[in-house]
Amino acid sequence: MTGMTHALSRYDYLVKQCLDGKALLTEPPLAQHFGHLLGKPNEITGNLSHQAILDAYIALVDGMKTTTVTPGPAEAGMTFFGQFVDHDITLDATSSIGRKIDPRAIRNVRTPTLDLDCVYGDGPDASPHLYHNKHKDYLLFGRDDCPLDLARNAKGTALIGDPRNDENILVSQIQGAFICLHNILMSHAKDGGRAENEVSRMVHGVGGMSIRKTVWTETVVPRLMDFEHVRRTVRLHYQWLVLNQLLPSFVDKACIKAALAAPYVFGKHGPIMPAEFSGAAYRFGHATVQPSYKLRADEQPRDLFAMMKAFSPRVPDDDMHMNMFFDLDDGNTQMALPVGTKMAETLFALPDGIVNKSEKWGAIEVPVAEAKKLALRNILRDRTALQLASGQQVARWLHAHAPHLGIKELKAPEALTSRHIDKTPLWFYCLQEADAGGKLTGVGGTIVAQVFVRLLRLDPESILNTDFTPWEGFGGADMTMGKMMKWIETNRDTIPLGHELRCG
Repeated sequence: MTGMTHALSRYDYLVKQCLDGKALLTEPPLAQHFGHLLGKPNEITGNLSHQAILDAYIALVDGMKTTTVTPGPAEAGMTFFGQFVDHDITLDATSSIGRKIDPRAIRNVRTPTLDLDCVYGDGPDASPHLYHNKHKDYLLFGRDDCPLDLARNAKGTALIGDPRNDENILVSQIQGAFICLHNILMSHAKDGGRAENEVSRMVHGVGGMSIRKTVWTETVVPRLMDFEHVRRTVRLHYQWLVLNQLLPSFVDKACIKAALAAPYVFGKHGPIMPAEFSGAAYRFGHATVQPSYKLRADEQPRDLFAMMKAFSPRVPDDDMHMNMFFDLDDGNTQMALPVGTKMAETLFALPDGIVNKSEKWGAIEVPVAEAKKLALRNILRDRTALQLASGQQVARWLHAHAPHLGIKELKAPEALTSRHIDKTPLWFYCLQEADAGGKLTGVGGTIVAQVFVRLLRLDPESILNTDFTPWEGFGGADMTMGKMMKWIETNRDTIPLGHELRCG
């Protein structure tokens, strides 16, 4: 809301902290940059040539390739919800395979809070292109040719807070679902709209939760009062899903419990968005991707890359039924692959539209056939661009600084040790830990759980700083993505302004 943390730029927040006399007393207000958890980069050292190291990494990732589709514990949609969440909290458009990057210098375009700025932008006044020009409380959504597509301009570009959420039709429809959720709730809460009912009472009750009335009256423009209540209602339910469904789907419960008990294992003044999180641990989702998916129960599976629509308008035939990706209690839900060191074969031959030429890794040229391997790209970016600590280094650090976690160090896999490499790239190490149970644990589980819990702790308006319970209409304390998506699908055609909100 206007005048509060979520709506402030980093400069505005710094000024506010200084005016409040808090700038030197709390965590640095500009600490939303990237950085290394262990404080320094892990450079390539030793006597091995870069070619020998590259050959070892190729051997390592080639052992990951699988054609076996084994259902894991998470619903298929959680992989793409995880991607949606990633786009909400971080955007690094600068790192590449062959170029060294100081993580502290990366500009994080996303605000490092679970605030759905990928949906809302900076609100109706600062991001007017996302909203209807007359009904400014409502987000634009839909096209006449495809009512469930995102709103688009004349060039077909989606009018959303983060363009990456239009890179495939699965994430784009999760984005669309949150837009619909906002518009449905707004149609109930809007002054002069529907008569007061259970939904409108819920919105105004949840939206103002744990915030002094003077904050609303002194900082929110009166015409945006309903909007701010709805936005916060959506945010709180979204945060609840991240903490209570997304994380448990992919992270061992012990790691989550430990983070909730002590959310500053890596230090209160460490980077809020660590490179080890964004460049390694949170990339576990690549291992959970199925090679193909059914969009609807009555159709054949579609190849994953056939659903990469290259940021262009969607057709009704591409509308997915949410029950195929989230559990709506009808037995149709597809499952993600388990987190581990096996990856779908399709990710080892990225399409030409994504990779169509060789890459430089230092002075070494990586042939195009190797450059198309997503797993190899992850590892080479780690070792050159971000220079992340190895899995063994992080395990030793945690053993020394947080022995209560009981994290055990794993040896490097044979594909590396046989080539005289005893340190495992962090991304692979996190997957290696997960092999036994299909979820992140140890180093990987600790990093992911710690980052998310810390984001919520540092946000004064989050679910961890309020007495929040999800609305009964979404399942109450048993709320899931499936239950919320079912409610959205049931109610999205009831928006009085639905047709007027279409664009493009």
